[in-house]
Amino acid sequence: MPRRRQVRANRHMAGSGSDGTEDSDSSAEREPTNSSESDGNMPKRQRLTRASTRLSQSSQDTPDLKRTADHDESPPLTPTGNAPSSESELDISSPNASHDESQAKDQANRDSDKDLSHRPKRRRCHETYNFNMKCPTPGCNSLGHLTGKHERHFAVSGCPLYHNLSADECKVKAISREKHEEEVKAQEESNSRHATRHQTPSSKQTRYKEQVAEMRKGRNSGPQKEQKEKHMEHRQTHGNTREPLLENITSEYDLELFRKAQARASEDLEKLRIQGQITEGSNMIKTILFGRYELDTWYHSPYPEEYARLGRLYVCEFCLKYMKSQTILRRHMAKCVWKHPPGDEVYRKGAISVFEVDGKKNKIYCQNLCLLAKLFLDHKTLYYDVEPFLFYVMTEADNTGCHLVGYFSKEKNSFLNYNVSCILTMPQYMRQGFGKMLIDFSYLLSKVEEKVGSPERPLSDLGLISYRSYWKEVLLRYMCNFQGKEISIKEISQETAVNPVDIVSTLQSLQMLKYWKGKHLVLKRQDLIDEWKAKEIKRGNSNKTIDPSSLKWTPPKGT
Repeated sequence: MPRRRQVRANRHMAGSGSDGTEDSDSSAEREPTNSSESDGNMPKRQRLTRASTRLSQSSQDTPDLKRTADHDESPPLTPTGNAPSSESELDISSPNASHDESQAKDQANRDSDKDLSHRPKRRRCHETYNFNMKCPTPGCNSLGHLTGKHERHFAVSGCPLYHNLSADECKVKAISREKHEEEVKAQEESNSRHATRHQTPSSKQTRYKEQVAEMRKGRNSGPQKEQKEKHMEHRQTHGNTREPLLENITSEYDLELFRKAQARASEDLEKLRIQGQITEGSNMIKTILFGRYELDTWYHSPYPEEYARLGRLYVCEFCLKYMKSQTILRRHMAKCVWKHPPGDEVYRKGAISVFEVDGKKNKIYCQNLCLLAKLFLDHKTLYYDVEPFLFYVMTEADNTGCHLVGYFSKEKNSFLNYNVSCILTMPQYMRQGFGKMLIDFSYLLSKVEEKVGSPERPLSDLGLISYRSYWKEVLLRYMCNFQGKEISIKEISQETAVNPVDIVSTLQSLQMLKYWKGKHLVLKRQDLIDEWKAKEIKRGNSNKTIDPSSLKWTPPKGT
């Protein structure tokens, strides 16, 4: 009896898979169980050897195509991390198995591994392609990649067809670029070994410089009439679905540099996609239709997913409601009663007006304004919690209404005396002086409040440039009108409402602050003042300035 129980336990181990389910041959092994129990004289080694041989033969007789198909169905993994190739990889040995039995099992495993060595390796989860996704370029089958290093693409940035190339041409260009990079690298290593303090260009470098100059001679001639007609025809045929033809617009050398930069940018995007930082068909809105302008977006904004995946958004320029199609926008504009932002108009001079909008009273409008601003700001993180803020919206009026120019937001109660939390000038109004007007208006409010203000950090790149330009202009104007001999940074701060820290940083950037004999001296650089005067005269009587007399505003309670 003890012997029969042990054989039955061994057969139960042979008939169960590693995942707790029965193998396909388990039913075939159940029938001989009774006969084996009746035949108590049959050696156990002979029975296990036959079982191992039968499992090995079944794995060898399976067609290769069927094995590959079964492999793709993701069977349970073995302790080595790979899918089990056959039942012989499962544990069918017992604690009492002899040395011959283990040899037979190992031989069966080796035979199975040889047969399955041709199978492709399983991809990791983050490297798999989503074959349900397609490239958005019309007529593209998603094959090839602009870098020439990948077999498929799912974005316009890696589409060869969009760039008027084929997949084979991209591969040829990739090989050529790699060879050129190897040559440059070898040349740099050679130069580093023989580098001196005053090294002159080698003969090879001189010849290459002459070749580049020769190739660039005809780049300013422009395309001929036939080429222009070809470009126009290409544009009319494909519209925005293809890149414009770039041949004969510049030299071949510069065009190749541009193509190399495109390929490098596409490779960086592909790395981000593999790392999971961006996904195919991500929620990036490419363009928005805003009034009479079509604006290309710069950054991602967390619009609802059903709107974000459209790629193109339609926004009412007065109430800032966003819609899915131009038909819906047209119907909305026919019945929209808004012609200016909500809130109180606190400033008006000519066509320029500023409205004070309370985030608590007009929550939906302020949230839509923040979502719109995030399309053009990188560091903005506030979208929905708008109640603690006041929004000052600048508009330009015509016979159709007050059009959004820009805005800045401000905390109702700022412990650090920030007079600006977020500031934006709409792209269609940039480089026209409106950004400086918004900054000047924020400091005008600080003067009325009798406070010293400063923008909230960190500033965006464009914001930092605008503020540095404004602080420079304020300081030079103050220096030009100052008639005394001793100047105080505290006095400048009280008169201009600019934070002393911002004044010091601006003076340092202008090289107007010097430390001499234990004291800080402010240098009055007449060359900078004269340069500023010349710009003011050239600008003339511009209407892009804030007039304090046109402000009708009292500080809100609690501030």
